[in-house]
Amino acid sequence: MKHPLVRRLGVLAVVGALAAAVAVTAGVAAATKLGGKVTADGSSTVGPYVTAAAEAFQKRNRSVRITVGISGTGGGFERFCKGETDLSNASRPIKASEAAACHDKNISYEGFLVANDGISIVVSKKNTWASCLTTDELKKIWDSGSKVDNWRDVRASFPNVPLKLYGPGTDSGTFDFFTEHINGKAKRSRSDYVASEDDNVLVRGVSGERGGLGYFGYSYYAENTNRLKLLGVNSGGGCVKPSPNRIKTYSYKPLSRPLFVYAKRSSFRRASVQAFIRYMIQNEPVIANKADMVSLTPRQVRKAKYQYNRALQLARG
Repeated sequence: MKHPLVRRLGVLAVVGALAAAVAVTAGVAAATKLGGKVTADGSSTVGPYVTAAAEAFQKRNRSVRITVGISGTGGGFERFCKGETDLSNASRPIKASEAAACHDKNISYEGFLVANDGISIVVSKKNTWASCLTTDELKKIWDSGSKVDNWRDVRASFPNVPLKLYGPGTDSGTFDFFTEHINGKAKRSRSDYVASEDDNVLVRGVSGERGGLGYFGYSYYAENTNRLKLLGVNSGGGCVKPSPNRIKTYSYKPLSRPLFVYAKRSSFRRASVQAFIRYMIQNEPVIANKADMVSLTPRQVRKAKYQYNRALQLARG
């Protein structure tokens, strides 16, 4: 079953005036009439959040068309830095190489915190032997050149069951974050696994395979608790399973992370883009809840508001 929000990714008609909107800073007046098109692309993890925001935004705005695509964080930044999109949804900060590509095209941007996430390690409900893996065991499984293909190879007490791996593709920010924090370097990973930028493909694969193991953003586990078993991760301080509170407090180590939406400064000068970003920041707890994601902490909200107000000042010259 596809994530209900991802099913609606694509073209979203978003319509009308921003009624009774409260600006992030008191000195900013709410837009009274909006129009035009806003394009977003990027992370499959952040996509449901932006889609949820757009669906709520459309109830208040009837002249803006928003499109949300999923090309992975890397693919989204590639389009963004070619000037093809207004917003880039990212499950990691922009890389130096991507920033350089944007600079070469004279594209400047602002990044906004929108939510938190914990990369979740999942297995099939048929897996009765594993409840927690250490970071060393995860590295043993996923590191470049690994030949581990049986659960008994992971831990001697595990049964003789073939291990089948599922994970995001190489354009994914989740792939970059996981490989960096588990294997020691972004992109350092074995390649003989089922890879997809569509996390629903990974959900189906893991849930249907007794020896399956995969990883992706927490929201996809939360949407599929009836099909997947969540494993804890032991990074040296005991076994910890991701939960909204543990993700928000970053006690789920080392796989808790912030999520972002980047906006081109030239696009941010448009009232529709300003209003949409403002709406996401103002309503982030409700949006995060709808998208089964983890909301920002009060400190992160203050930072997001600062980022917005700074972008607004730059847009006004």
